[in-house]
Amino acid sequence: MNTVGNQTEARRSGARASAFAWSLTRFLVTVVTTYLGLLAVTFFIGRVIPIDPALAIVGDRAPAHVVERVREQLGLNLPLYQQFVIYVRQALTGDFGISVLTTNPVMSDIKRVFPATIELATIGTLIGAVFGIPLGVLAAVKRNSLIDQVVRVIGLIGYSVPIFWLGLLALVLFYAKLRWVAFPGRVDVVFEYSFTPVTGFFLLDSAWQRQWDVFADVFRHVILPGSLLGYFSLAYISRMTRSFMLNELSQEYVVAARAKGLSETRIIWFHALRNAAVPLITVIALSYAGLLEGSVLTETIFAWPGLGLYITNSLQNADMNAVLGGTIVIGAVFIGINIFSDLLYRSLDPRTRSR
Repeated sequence: MNTVGNQTEARRSGARASAFAWSLTRFLVTVVTTYLGLLAVTFFIGRVIPIDPALAIVGDRAPAHVVERVREQLGLNLPLYQQFVIYVRQALTGDFGISVLTTNPVMSDIKRVFPATIELATIGTLIGAVFGIPLGVLAAVKRNSLIDQVVRVIGLIGYSVPIFWLGLLALVLFYAKLRWVAFPGRVDVVFEYSFTPVTGFFLLDSAWQRQWDVFADVFRHVILPGSLLGYFSLAYISRMTRSFMLNELSQEYVVAARAKGLSETRIIWFHALRNAAVPLITVIALSYAGLLEGSVLTETIFAWPGLGLYITNSLQNADMNAVLGGTIVIGAVFIGINIFSDLLYRSLDPRTRSR
């Protein structure tokens, strides 16, 4: 009997190991395929756009032989498949070429400006989650009431109104009229030489260095664009929270909890919301990724020196190395956040582990 039991247990262990290996293989294939697809899209976009990288470097008035020599140095005279192989190899090593606009390696420029985008998107996501989750829960509990209608209208406006229009309106009201916030930018010119950032996250750096005057100034600059992004994040999170909560409140365990005499507050916040939190984590992660990649207009309106503004300025100056490098980085971050949220979802929900 022991021998039979050991053989059965060995077969089960082998089956679990095979299932894990197959799941891991599918996961790695998906990641590699997605990233290669991103590289392929950016590569062919760079070739389709009628901008000659060689002319962007040497200028329109350069002699023909100089332009041709630069094209050879860039490998633009090679067959397209060879150019793609070189492009992929360089992208995988973080080499996106030299920026025509700044004359710096594109990757060093991205390392300099990306913390500003992360800081802005993080604040927006925090605002969206802190206010969006309670509003979504309240709308679900008070379904079809006035509160529910107000929350749904707030979400509808967040989905419908263009962000550049709200940004300009917010600048006119809160900066030009009320003077509650600082001028567009990231920090006042007074502090540019007295404040030395370490990590690139100005709020954290100023607080760590105990420069509270700088911290207050940075906060006055970031609060308006951060709140604007937070409002759009709130619209998405509140809507999804309402949907998840409506589904949970209709489950049998809620009816059983009410029959046992549990308080409505405990049922809603400690049982229903706890179960809804599993898919809600994925929603918040996707919202964060969306703010990282979709803050181009916000950064442009508020002169926020992040990756979105960097890509916009590069595009206006035909700096395709910077444009494609920034696009690849944002795409890679988006893929990474999606993978992280999927792994977190699987770890929190045992039902998905066997899929």
